[in-house]
Amino acid sequence: MLSGFKSFILRGNVIDLAVAVVIGAAFTAIVNSLVTNIFNPLIGALFNASSLDDALIVSIPTVSGDTAELAFGAVLAAIIQFVVVAAVVYFVLVVPINRLSTASFLRQKDEETATPANVPPTETELLIQIRDLLAGRPSPEGDHTLQTK
Repeated sequence: MLSGFKSFILRGNVIDLAVAVVIGAAFTAIVNSLVTNIFNPLIGALFNASSLDDALIVSIPTVSGDTAELAFGAVLAAIIQFVVVAAVVYFVLVVPINRLSTASFLRQKDEETATPANVPPTETELLIQIRDLLAGRPSPEGDHTLQTK
């Protein structure tokens, strides 16, 4: 039972996944700081608020007579944060990896087509080889070699 667990833990993809989670958490902290400290105050300034979280707040009356606040600015801030994270992940991770895999695939394909060892002989080449082999052996029915012009 422990050997199975050890095998599972030491698999490459589990370790890669663990590294990705740690790096993702650190990366999320950076992006959250960027959105919270730069984008939200800039957009909040458009609405005359110190932050986007403080902007677009609507007060509505409740049944008990108090007021409830709807923080549309905070929702907008979360949407902006999601879009920024998605854009950074796409442009920093997805695009370069796609380009590398495409370049690797094209390079591998070029190497395969450039090597003559991977190209099978044509039917004509095979027939010529067969003719040459048969020409070197005596025929059991006499000499019936093909004469070429």
